[in-house]
Amino acid sequence: MNVENGVHDAHYFVPAPSRWPIVGSIALFCMAMGAAFAMNSVGAGKWLLIAGFAILLWMIVGWFGDVIKEAQAGDYGLQVDHSLRWGMSWFIFSEVMFFAAFFGALFYTRVISVPEIGYFSDTHDLLWSSFQAVWPAATGPKVDAYTAMEAFGLPAINTAILLTSGATLTWAHWGLVEGRRGQLKLGLAITVLLGCLFLTFQAIEYHHAWTEMGLNLGSGAYGATFFMLTGFHGMHVLVGTIMLSTMLGRALKGHFTKEHHFGFEAAAWYWHFVDVVWLILFVFVYWL
Repeated sequence: MNVENGVHDAHYFVPAPSRWPIVGSIALFCMAMGAAFAMNSVGAGKWLLIAGFAILLWMIVGWFGDVIKEAQAGDYGLQVDHSLRWGMSWFIFSEVMFFAAFFGALFYTRVISVPEIGYFSDTHDLLWSSFQAVWPAATGPKVDAYTAMEAFGLPAINTAILLTSGATLTWAHWGLVEGRRGQLKLGLAITVLLGCLFLTFQAIEYHHAWTEMGLNLGSGAYGATFFMLTGFHGMHVLVGTIMLSTMLGRALKGHFTKEHHFGFEAAAWYWHFVDVVWLILFVFVYWL
C-alpha cells in the first residue's frame, strides 16, 4: 500500500491464504467432542480435550505470529489501521453487551424476582414456607446454608491491584509515546505481575468461599450470579494478562514505535475495559 501525507490509495492489504482458520476449527471440534466424551465417562474424552486445547494454543501462537510479522514488515497502512481500530472497538462493545446481560440477570433477580416472590406470600408459603425476600437469598428449598462474600478483604485488595495496574499500563504507554523504552518495558512488566497477582488472589478467594463459607454454584441465585460474574471477569483478566505478556515480549524485541503501536493500544483498551467492569462488579456484587 502506498501512503503519502496521510492519504492512502485505493489498494488494500490482503493477507496470503492461511491455514489457521481450519486449524482453529479442528481445535474447537476436538474440544467439544472431548468435553462431551469426558462428561459421559468415555476414556478417550480427556485426551481429546487436551489435544484440542493444544491445537488451539498452536493456532493462536501461529496466527498472532503471522499478524505480528505483517505489522513489522510495514504491510499495514492507514486503511488497515482504521479497520483494526474499528474491529477492536466493536469487539469491546460485544464484551460490554456480554457483561450487560449478566448484570441484567443480577438486577432482575435482586430487584424484581425476589421482591415479587415475597409479595405473593400466600403462594410461596405453599411451595416454600421458609422463603424470605432478602438478598443474598437462599433461593431454593434445598440450598444449604452459606455465607455471603464480604467486600472488604481480598475483593478490596484486588480492586486496588486492578486500579494500580491501569495506572502502570498508562505509565508504560507514556513511555512508548515519549520514546522511553525502559519505562515502557518496566510498566508492562509491573502490569503483567499485577494481573497474575489478581488471579492468584481470586483463586484463594474461590477456595475459601467453596471450602469454608459453603458458597458454591449451587448456593441459590446469589451463588450462581456471584460465580458467573466473577468467574467470567477472571477469565477476561487471564486473557488480558496473556495479551499484555505478548506486548511485553514484543517490546523486549524492539517492536513498536511512537507512531505505530496499535497492537499495544488494543491490549491497553482491553485491559482498561476489564478494570471498569471490575469496579462495577465490586460495587454491585460485593458491596451493595
